[in-house]
Amino acid sequence: MQQLTQTRRASAKMGISLTLKTIPMRKLLLLLLSGCSVAAFAAQPAPGKLESLPPPPEMGNSAEGQPEVTITKEKVQTVEEYRVGGRLYMIKIIPKIGKPYYLVDDRGDGKFSRQDSLDSGVRPPQWVIHRF
Repeated sequence: MQQLTQTRRASAKMGISLTLKTIPMRKLLLLLLSGCSVAAFAAQPAPGKLESLPPPPEMGNSAEGQPEVTITKEKVQTVEEYRVGGRLYMIKIIPKIGKPYYLVDDRGDGKFSRQDSLDSGVRPPQWVIHRF
């Protein structure tokens, strides 16, 4: 009890109000944040006359981003050539016997490298941490 009165005297000497100490911190934080948000909302100017947006561009029937696929069937294999903007970037070869494979131009320099699949091989970890 004596320690409490000493604390009150010391805080009174320092000019600290006891009412701030008695208010729970959560309520004080809530009041502070709400005051800041009200001030920020009041500081924003009201929007004036807004211009209407132009209409969106027509989609049309053009296949701009779509690849052009040319399929050539031969006796022993089927070849699919994929082009975008007239540039050949991938060839898929499907043999009659065996698995299909791809020839891909990764750098755009016209040199093709063989890939057995289009899978990049990157596997994110899928560990089970907890089951419910």
